[in-house]
Amino acid sequence: MSRSVLTIATGKPLFVQLAATLARSFQLWNADNDIGFAIATDQLDIVPPDLDWVELIPLQPGQYGSGFSPKLYLNELAPADQTLFVDADCLCVGDLRPAFDAFAGRPVATIGRVVSRGEWFGDVEAISEQFGVPGLPRFNGGAYYFEQGEASDQVFEEAQALESRYDEIGFQRLRGRPNDEVLMALAMAIHGVDPLPEDGTIMNSTLAAPGGVEVDVVSGHSRLRNPLGHPDHNAWYRQEDLRPTLVHFLGSEVEGYPYRREELRLAKIAGGWPARAATLWADLTFSAPWKAQERFKDTFRSLYHRVAGVRAVQDSRARA
Repeated sequence: MSRSVLTIATGKPLFVQLAATLARSFQLWNADNDIGFAIATDQLDIVPPDLDWVELIPLQPGQYGSGFSPKLYLNELAPADQTLFVDADCLCVGDLRPAFDAFAGRPVATIGRVVSRGEWFGDVEAISEQFGVPGLPRFNGGAYYFEQGEASDQVFEEAQALESRYDEIGFQRLRGRPNDEVLMALAMAIHGVDPLPEDGTIMNSTLAAPGGVEVDVVSGHSRLRNPLGHPDHNAWYRQEDLRPTLVHFLGSEVEGYPYRREELRLAKIAGGWPARAATLWADLTFSAPWKAQERFKDTFRSLYHRVAGVRAVQDSRARA
């Protein structure tokens, strides 16, 4: 196979569930093209039976480490000549051939731009000077593209070697673990690999959408709003309106709207339900109750804060 999407589902059963939802969203829009789909997992026994068209890559628990470390070994899992790795907590709303075309010819590629100063899980300028590189490609690690060959192997092997020096280099950990993004960024910089410029069409996370997220897998619609006038405008993104084919949800967002609505719809469609019936069922059983609950919270949030106080904001490092 010349082209394939790859995702990883290891550790908790939740990740298999997320990978299944990603696969179902992919199939709606890519079943008739030349792109395959593969799941690398250590839980083959719980992969849903409707995914019999997916290539399964068996892993042993901890085979490539834990946390974010398995992403440093994507080249060893490559199911095709051209592979697009996508985090399991993403949804696909369209044909991915344009994404492969945009990446084609690059041994390794991410979406972003090179930064030479500032803070990104460490002092970018100091780390760049330490390794004699002009800067680091900054990106969201929800998607990595790579082509089989010596050039991509060199980048991944460099990142693997750098992981043992993570703290010594001056990188800050993400949730207590080495962050694949900065390791891959430094490896790419060392080997002179630049990211693909951001245009808002391939993959974006909900960090790009302080103004709201719209996703409808069945109709092929996504919209992430990042208006300049919004108090939480994300200045990293130069676009105010992004419409990516892959929408990357983060953390607990997979338990809320709109991700959960799409997950429920896709599961019913995979089971043979018509799209309209699946949509009605998901709206009645999840969307309507969830929205009512959120309206209730919004209405009484100020009263709750007056009585119980405002909860302290948890430390969180901003990501692209």
